[in-house]
Amino acid sequence: MTDTMTPEQRHRCMSHIKGKGTKPEMKVRRWLWSHGYRYRLNVKSVPGKPDIVLRPYRTALFVNGCFWHGHHIRMSECGDALIREDVENSACCKIPSTNREFWVSKIRRNQERDLRNYSVLQENGWQVIVIWECQLKRSKIEQTMLRVEQLINSNLISIYQKPPVPYSSSEENPMQIAAEDNS
Repeated sequence: MTDTMTPEQRHRCMSHIKGKGTKPEMKVRRWLWSHGYRYRLNVKSVPGKPDIVLRPYRTALFVNGCFWHGHHIRMSECGDALIREDVENSACCKIPSTNREFWVSKIRRNQERDLRNYSVLQENGWQVIVIWECQLKRSKIEQTMLRVEQLINSNLISIYQKPPVPYSSSEENPMQIAAEDNS
């Protein structure tokens, strides 16, 4: 199907697409809030400026649009650069046929930036959860968000869980017991 807009009209439409407060992000935010999770939005002090930050849980949530972040487009590592192996359309990500090289390059740069941000966060002790737009469809949202909740809570447990104190026997370290008499 051909584009019904002129290039100027298309440019104007595309330039008005914003990255904050998107519908998928709002679905996640509403679900988290209704289940008692309190969060901060787009925290600049956290590397990568995640969409949702749950500080007590040391968890950063990224709600990614399938098109903008190239969901299900395979990449392979070759040295420092990421190289596109297969640039075929997937079920949730259709790369436009018009100006295809530009879009492939843009999506690849977005994916490279995402990987850098995720690795910096993980190196700093943060749990990174990526939620894709296609996982928030009406039929999948509850299952997706329950999995997110499970990941958040398991991370909280691992943060606050103290390592078990080894039991020392009296032969290794002789200590007096209050009821004993040493005389």
